[in-house]
Formats: sequence, C-alpha cells, structure tokens
Amino acid sequence: MPDAIPQRIARLINARLAGVIALAFAFLLITGCATSPALSETAQQQLPRQSQLSDVPFHAQRDYQCGPASLAMVLHADGVDVEVDTLIPQVFLPGREGSVQPEMLATVRRHGRIPFVLDTSFEALVTELAAGRPVVVMQNLSLPAWPLWHYAVAIGYDLDTREMTLHSGEEAARIESFRRFNATWARSDRWAFVALPPGELPEGVAEDRALEAIADYEQVQGAAAALPAWEALVGRFPDSALGHFALGNARYELGDIEGAIEAFEHATDIHPDLAVGWLNLGLALQEQGQRDAAQEALTRAATLPGRWQAKAEAALGAQ
Repeated sequence: MPDAIPQRIARLINARLAGVIALAFAFLLITGCATSPALSETAQQQLPRQSQLSDVPFHAQRDYQCGPASLAMVLHADGVDVEVDTLIPQVFLPGREGSVQPEMLATVRRHGRIPFVLDTSFEALVTELAAGRPVVVMQNLSLPAWPLWHYAVAIGYDLDTREMTLHSGEEAARIESFRRFNATWARSDRWAFVALPPGELPEGVAEDRALEAIADYEQVQGAAAALPAWEALVGRFPDSALGHFALGNARYELGDIEGAIEAFEHATDIHPDLAVGWLNLGLALQEQGQRDAAQEALTRAATLPGRWQAKAEAALGAQ
C-alpha cells in the first residue's frame, strides 16, 4: 500500500483545486452578470438588421500572435498585400507575449492606412460593420485581475439573434452572443479601431479623434499622403479650425501656397484667436508678395499672447 499523501501536499492540492473552482465561479459570475449592449432608438431604426463581411480573409493566429493575425486580416481586406510573418516583428513583443495597442496602430500607419480608434460604444462598432468595414477589437478573455488579452476582427452582427461574428484565434467566423462579447470587450474599455485609406473617415468619428489619427499618420507618411485625409476631415467638419489649419500646412509643404492661404483664412475666420493660424497666414502671404495683407495677419498674431507672439513680431520686423 503506498504511503499516504503528506499533509502539506494535500493542503496544497486542495488549495489549488479551490483556486480553480473559485476562478471558474468568478468567471461564470462575471459573464452571467454582464449586460447585453443596447443601441439607441435611432440606430435601431437606421442600421440594417444584419451585416456580414464575407470578403475579410481569415488568418489563424499562432502562439500569442493574435495581433499580427488581426492586422493582416484588416489590411488584406483593404488591399494591402502584407504577410503575417512580416507583421510579427513589427508588433509582437516577446517579453509581453503579445502586442500592445501603440504598436498595433503604428504598424497600420507604416503600411499606408490610418487607424481610427472608435468611440467606446457598441453602436460605434456595429455602425462601422454596417458600413462594410471590419473592426479590430481587443478583449480580455479572463478576469480583470488575471487578464488574457486577445485581438479579434469583428466581421458581422445580427440584431435579431443578438450575435456577433468574429475572426478569432483559430476559428473563422466565430459566433458570440452580444452578452458574451460585451463582457470580454468591456474589460479592455471597449478598445477597437478601423484601418482606412486616407480620404475615408469612420461613420461616427469625433473631430478630436480624427484630428489625432490623421496627425499621427502624417508624421509617418508625410503631407502628400495625408492631404486627402485632411480634405475629408474639413469636409466632414467644416467648422474645424484646426482641421483647416492642418490642411493649410499640408498644402504649403506641397507647394500649393494659394491653397494654403485659403485654408489658413478659413481657420482664422472660424477661430479668430488662433495665433498660429494668423502667423502662418501672414508668412504665406509674405511669400506671395502680398505685403499689406501679410502685415495685417502678422499684426493679429503679434497681438495674441502665447508662444507664437515673438515669432510674429520677428516676422513683422523682417518685412
């Protein structure tokens, strides 16, 4: 007869079993208490009842590489020919056993697309799906205290059956209930993004999110690549002073001085206290030989306190 299990080992086994049971119970409790996401009455009326994107390719993830796989799917869907193996060293951090959000977004920019982080609402997510755009979502498949981070690509929804469709892990077109999906997505603060070519904007994007996304893209790809995005932004938000200002800067860098002057004039009309707008308008007018108009714009900039005041004064003195 074998010796009895030593008492200290028995206690350890019991403790481990108890921990597993407690973890499983907590997981079920959280999932069970998770609420099913709701849509506004307007969205309920305007959105199609179902949307399924059948042209989004599936790439099964390898160990801890759901980030590169998800990026390959959305980039391929938009015509960017890049392999998962190419993306792995760009986003996969071995020490973290996964990919983090800044690397995911930066990699999208390097491949010529603008990543727009969506508003943290279920409505924003399904609105993009209804518009035919796959969405990268971040989930925590475990508990908040022991996170198991995971990226998937949302490719469809059904409002009648209340189900999401995702390319996830090793499973293509995985079906999850709204309730289950919302529980795991909420643990990432509902982080999600779409990858769009310059000139396209998400359906419900806020002005500040669009400004930030395009500015970050321009830093990587330059003014020529970002120009269609700035034009789309001021088309969507015609009262965006900063949008017109950024458009003016892009046009100026590309040698379109008259177009830059037009954009700077729009920016200062919308926001008369935008000192840098007056400064750049004055400098552009100077370059065109319009001395009186340039002096007027630079004088306006010089009267506004702040970091641009000294530069405006110096430009006036150089006239």
